[in-house]
Amino acid sequence: MSDYGHDIRFGTFITPKSAEPRNVVDLAVLSERLGFDLVSFQDHPYQPALLDAWSLLAFVAGRTERISLSANVTNLPLRLPVVIARASTTLDVLSGGRFELGLGAGGFWDAIEAVGGRRLTPGQSVDALEEAIQVIRALWAADEPGGARVDGEFYSVRGAKRGPASAHPIGIAIGAYGPRMLRLTGRAANGWVPSFGYLDGIDALEGMNALIDEGAEAAGRAATDIRRWINVPVALATTETLVRMALEFGMSGFIIATDDAAAMERFAAEVLPEVRDHIDTARLR
Repeated sequence: MSDYGHDIRFGTFITPKSAEPRNVVDLAVLSERLGFDLVSFQDHPYQPALLDAWSLLAFVAGRTERISLSANVTNLPLRLPVVIARASTTLDVLSGGRFELGLGAGGFWDAIEAVGGRRLTPGQSVDALEEAIQVIRALWAADEPGGARVDGEFYSVRGAKRGPASAHPIGIAIGAYGPRMLRLTGRAANGWVPSFGYLDGIDALEGMNALIDEGAEAAGRAATDIRRWINVPVALATTETLVRMALEFGMSGFIIATDDAAAMERFAAEVLPEVRDHIDTARLR
């Protein structure tokens, strides 16, 4: 059993359908009203059926007051790290410290290449993601002297001006599945955010967590430095399943995937408080 000691948080994962823009925003506002901690949207810039995630995040930030916001996850191959860094701090400042950065290495390479992105091998995409994180963190370090310098194979900055400062320390969560990506998450990230449907069953979380912990230890970090999020379809997000993932595998952030307002309301009224109560009781024991 693993318990990394994080408080339990809940989020929503809303499909940013371009054909239903007002409904998307209404679901985000509903997420806040129902007491969720985070609202998130997938980021696929090559897909016209979806709204641009980052523009949507800015609009939703202006329509909400408390809830945190994130892309789930940002498509790195089509967004330069320097632009991600500046946009992140802009959103964080304007939202009063509510932005979190989700990052992905890319995966739909035919679609990425079709709109002008460069195709990378799986190994190259991991290296590119690690360099991007270095660039982003260097630019976020607004108080450090001198310009930011990162000399990478895929991403570099040479004396770039740092800042602006964010309103709060922005976390970076990585969508990771393979061993190299999981170790990178442990070395360089604040969070892990896989999707339930891509796992080989719940028990796979044990080995994946071990690789994250291995990466953290190699970098001189504590395993508790990394919060374990997971995207779960609302139909599978039962009290029993979420409690098991929390108590046996240390998952502490549950992002519920649904575009159904009624299903979101039922989850918030029934499952969410039950999960909190079960976990709080188990921890007290």
